[in-house]
Amino acid sequence: MSISRQPIRQPHVECPSSRRDFLARAGGGFGGLALASLLASESRGASQPAESRNVLAARLPHFAPTATSVIWCFLDGGASHIDLFDPKPALDKLDGQPLPDSFERPVTAMGRTAYTPLMASRRKFAQHGQAGLWVSDWYPEIAQCADDLAVIRSCHADALNHVGGICQMNTGSILGGRPSLGSWCLYGLGSECDDLPGYVVLADGGDNPPGGNRNWGTGFMPAAYQGTKFRDGKLPILHVAPPDASADPRQRGKLDFLQQLNRQHLRGREDDSRLEARIASYELAFRMQAAAPEAIDLASETAVTRELYGLDQKETARNGRNCLLARRLVERGVRCVQLYMGSGSKWDAHTDLEDNHTQHCRESDRPIAGLLRDLKQRGLLESTLVIWAGEFGRTPMSESGNGRDHNPYGFSIWMAGGGVKGGVAYGATDEIGLYAVENKAHVNDLHATILHLLGIDHEQLTLLHNGRAERLTIVAGRVIHDILA
Repeated sequence: MSISRQPIRQPHVECPSSRRDFLARAGGGFGGLALASLLASESRGASQPAESRNVLAARLPHFAPTATSVIWCFLDGGASHIDLFDPKPALDKLDGQPLPDSFERPVTAMGRTAYTPLMASRRKFAQHGQAGLWVSDWYPEIAQCADDLAVIRSCHADALNHVGGICQMNTGSILGGRPSLGSWCLYGLGSECDDLPGYVVLADGGDNPPGGNRNWGTGFMPAAYQGTKFRDGKLPILHVAPPDASADPRQRGKLDFLQQLNRQHLRGREDDSRLEARIASYELAFRMQAAAPEAIDLASETAVTRELYGLDQKETARNGRNCLLARRLVERGVRCVQLYMGSGSKWDAHTDLEDNHTQHCRESDRPIAGLLRDLKQRGLLESTLVIWAGEFGRTPMSESGNGRDHNPYGFSIWMAGGGVKGGVAYGATDEIGLYAVENKAHVNDLHATILHLLGIDHEQLTLLHNGRAERLTIVAGRVIHDILA
């Protein structure tokens, strides 16, 4: 008995038409995933041998950026938004009265100011620029730059104290151990400058902000992406110049031998990112001896420029020097510069708000305005995002009769340049400046917007940690498109 055998049709066995077609089919498509991974690794420079790979090499953004660098003026301690950029006529009328029953009693840092009398602002506000932005008389120089500012009046955060607030404004979380914004920028974009750190931190005094160097640290990210803190004063980098220029070949030879030993030690310990970061730092330190002395030498600036930043006045000299140095650094390709103003929570005006803010506004007004003007006249403001922000604002209720408590529920920050629309006031707090009520902007939203201006999709910039794809904005964040040019 003969059995008729019909041919079995197997259309999926058709010969692939190309290598891509083969990889797309192989293993149910896993070959295509492998190809994508290889291509991504090559674009990040990971195809190079571990010994020669530069983890800070410049990388392509997700899309065309409007900003290539960031300068963040950080008001350490929390500046009072209702005395600077968010005038409240209703608060003036309620001066000395208790918080109206229509307002939810907030939890405050000091635990008692929710029940203290309201305190009107003693400042005089005026509208500035073509858009008529409101700025108080504490910031007369910055007021003249109003048409470059996008003031976000509806910010809110999660921390009641400085340590958590500064940590969240830098890392996205009130809990320590996460990478900072600058580290995420370096991780995503690399550095445009081979001879200087890609992420620099400057402070206007000897005190670190609460939380210390974790505010510019890398957390669970490889250590090579951490910020480099320069010293306060006229010599921000110690021992940057070699003692004898003729010793350079010997110094190069010593470094090569040291790096050879380091790389031998690194073999088998690739998971310890601190070793790779140390190797990279030695190389960077050597290159900095050629580039850094010129970059930090402010003597080459004209007297007009030095006066523009306030270097000719005692009150403004420190912040002016840091702002001018920040401009020189971004000019040379440094990706992120963070300037701590009032470092050590000096803006924390629980008592005597008038004296406290008069001093610190005086110290920061001309330097920040000078930075904006100088960047603009050099054509750098278009590509440099300047941020003015602290960890939170201050309450409309009084403390100690003449101060204000911490207020993370509603406060103001501003951005300028780097693709931001100028002369804009976005969002609003309630009639007394206690809670954000209109177009609320969380810290995660600010971070998403900053990354967007740098050409990064905040949801796509991830790092696998403990089996989870971590990102700067954690599980939240939206881009504030209304302030984009």
